[in-house]
Amino acid sequence: MRKAALHNLGCKVNAYETEAMGQLLEAAGYEIVPFEDPADVYVINTCSVTNIADRKSRQMLHRAKKRNPEAVVVAAGCYVQAAEETLSKDPAVDLIIGNNKKEELPKILEHHFAGRDMRREEYLIDIGKTGEYENLRIGKIAEHTRAFIKIQDGCNQFCSYCIIPYTRGRVRSRKPQEILEEAGLLVARGYQEIVLTGIHLSSYGMDFCGERKETILDLMTDLDRIPGLKRLRLGSLEPRIITEDFVKTLAGLKTVCPHFHLSLQSGCDRVLRRMNRHYTTWEYEESCRLLRTWFDDPAITTDLIVGFPQETEEEFSETVDFARKIGFYEMHIFKYSRRAGTKAADMEGQVEESVKGRRSDVLLNLESELSREYRRRFLGQVKEVLMEEKTVIDGVEYLVGHTREYVKAAVLWDEKKRGRMLAGVLTDMLTDEVLFLEEGPDCS
Repeated sequence: MRKAALHNLGCKVNAYETEAMGQLLEAAGYEIVPFEDPADVYVINTCSVTNIADRKSRQMLHRAKKRNPEAVVVAAGCYVQAAEETLSKDPAVDLIIGNNKKEELPKILEHHFAGRDMRREEYLIDIGKTGEYENLRIGKIAEHTRAFIKIQDGCNQFCSYCIIPYTRGRVRSRKPQEILEEAGLLVARGYQEIVLTGIHLSSYGMDFCGERKETILDLMTDLDRIPGLKRLRLGSLEPRIITEDFVKTLAGLKTVCPHFHLSLQSGCDRVLRRMNRHYTTWEYEESCRLLRTWFDDPAITTDLIVGFPQETEEEFSETVDFARKIGFYEMHIFKYSRRAGTKAADMEGQVEESVKGRRSDVLLNLESELSREYRRRFLGQVKEVLMEEKTVIDGVEYLVGHTREYVKAAVLWDEKKRGRMLAGVLTDMLTDEVLFLEEGPDCS
């Protein structure tokens, strides 16, 4: 029996696909081993969202070949789509597999071990011209409390800085019935929380033809009816999808968690226009107002890019002021990364790395302040926490999980409580990021 090891880089969509590839290999007779162990096949699901992601992808490919020079090293995913020529010449890489070809990994490996030469179209397609959703699915995941389900692929937005539409292609949505079946199977196997993920979730269903147009709201309404599902969480959403009707319907679903990730990227309208983002700061603020009207103090998280071409100190200051005004729970800060083939890469006024670093530090400090402030608001409140994993704080072992708002909370370590839903009062801050749960009734 051949041994295979897989390593994921990048987003939750990649993580889902890596899990699915592992299960496909297992079904084909491979023994799945940790990436650090000796293996006959190493599969690295690559990322290309930034230059750093490209570099990490190359590093992991070379690390795998160094670990076992006789092993077959497979580069899969977004970096393959962006850099096929480079990877084809890399002696550390034996096989390359693009997006929408990952479900064929066992067959491609079979052909390789049989010594059969493959044509380019057997491992890499013109991703921008396909309308087919790749049929990947999972029946289990390593984490036993939360399950990610990929429901959509591709993006039609073409933000001026982003390479993803070129590596993931146009919007392609998974059939609702397939999603519901997978969700039902996972819930039946004990998963209490499902997270919907995709490249551009807000576009789910826009590619469907026929009389009935299925939207992400329709899908969530159907998922909410699954017996035993306790929590339904969303990945990143476009601010423009947040209308009063949308939020009102969400608020009426018992499983929906009050945790919303609305990608902002900049708090300055002039920068947003250069980024080709299709909303204004006023529209973004209105989306947040609607969420806070229909949900009780929801967690609102976001992404921000610093050092976008031509960003001035004044424009950056507008972003800082806007982020403080919104009062985010968490902000993911990225330094602008120049990606060949995007419009922003050719813009004049590229910002120096030292300036990006300084601006990043400013927002990271603000993020720490706002996150701590948001968590403190929960002290004294009764919350349900889905218990997940062991951690050590100041030499003491705890079991840590998340509230519906995705705030971390902990109880003293007890293996029997892992995977259970505990209710109680949040009484203290163990750290700036973890609250202590004084247990009440067991609600598992």
